[in-house]
Amino acid sequence: LSVDVYYEPSDTEFSDNICLYFVESCPEDEKVFLADETNLFLTPEQARELAKMLLQAADASQAND
Repeated sequence: LSVDVYYEPSDTEFSDNICLYFVESCPEDEKVFLADETNLFLTPEQARELAKMLLQAADASQAND
C-alpha cells in the first residue's frame, strides 16, 4: 500500500480539497480497496483530525518501545 497526501488546487471551490491517494500493488485477495487506485478527499478540519490521531497513535506506539 502506497499513500500520498496532497492539496488539490484545481478543487479550490470544494471544501474537501485535500486528497489521500492510495495505490495497492498486491494480489486481489489482499486489497483493502476495490480499485488499484483510490482517492479520498478531506476538508482541512478532517485532515487536521486525521493528523492528530496519527500522531497520538505514533506517540502511544513509541511509549511502548
